[in-house]
Amino acid sequence: MITSVSNPKVKRLLHLRKQAKARREAGLFLVEGEKMCKEAPKDLVAEVYISESHVGAGEVAGWGRIPVEILSDSVFRTVSDTQTPQGVLALVRQRERTLKEILSGRQIPLLLILEKLQDPGNLGTVLRTGEGAGVTGVVMSGDTVDIYNPKVVRATMGSIYRVPFCTVPDLAEAIGDLSARGIVCYAAAPTESLDYTEADYRGPTAFLIGNEGNGLSREAILAAGKRVRIPMAGEVESLNASMAAGLLMYEAARQRRKPG
Repeated sequence: MITSVSNPKVKRLLHLRKQAKARREAGLFLVEGEKMCKEAPKDLVAEVYISESHVGAGEVAGWGRIPVEILSDSVFRTVSDTQTPQGVLALVRQRERTLKEILSGRQIPLLLILEKLQDPGNLGTVLRTGEGAGVTGVVMSGDTVDIYNPKVVRATMGSIYRVPFCTVPDLAEAIGDLSARGIVCYAAAPTESLDYTEADYRGPTAFLIGNEGNGLSREAILAAGKRVRIPMAGEVESLNASMAAGLLMYEAARQRRKPG
C-alpha cells in the first residue's frame, strides 16, 4: 500500500491531474469513479488505483493483468479531483482520431466543430449530448480546453470513450476541407442567419459552436458559409454553448428520423 504523497507514482498522478502538458507528454489521462473506470476500454487502461477502504473481495483481481496499486485513504483524497472520492481511479491511454478517420465512417456525417470553448463542463456536456444525438465526430480548435482535463472527462459520463474527436491546428482550413467533401457547415451566429429549424440537416452536416463569451470568430463564420440562429425571447442575447449545441444536434437528429 502506498501511504506517502512523496511516492513517485503519487507525484505522477498529481502532475497528470493538474497539467495538460504532462498528460500530452505521457499520452495518459485520469478517470475517476467505478463506473467510469469500468467503462474504459480495457486495452486503453494502463494502471488502476484503489483506496484502502474500497478494497473488497475480488476488487483487485477483477482488473486482470492491469497493474493495480492500493492507496491509503488520505493519499487517495490527495490525488482525487472530487470532493467525495469514489475509491477507484485509472490511468487511461489517450486515443484521438484524425479528421480523415472521423470522416471514414459509413454514417452520414453529423459533426460538431468547437472553437475555443474554455469551460470544462461545457465541453464534457457537449460530448455527452452529442453521443445522445448521434453525432459522428467532434472537431476542436487547438485553443479549446484540454479534453482530457479531469472535469471534462467527468462531465462526459463515459462519452469520451465512444465519441470520435480530434484537434486541428487550423480550424478554417479544416472547415474548408469539410466543405470540399460535401459537408454543409453551419455557423451558430445571431445575425444575418436562418432560423435553425428552417435549414435542412438530413445530408452531411457540421455545426460550428464558438467561445462562451465571444462566440465564433469572423474567420470561422466566413469559412462556414452558412449561418443559423436560435431565436431568443426577452432580453437574453445567447445560450450556453452546450445548450446551443444540444438544440442544433437534436434538431438534426429529429429531421433524420422523419421518413422521406
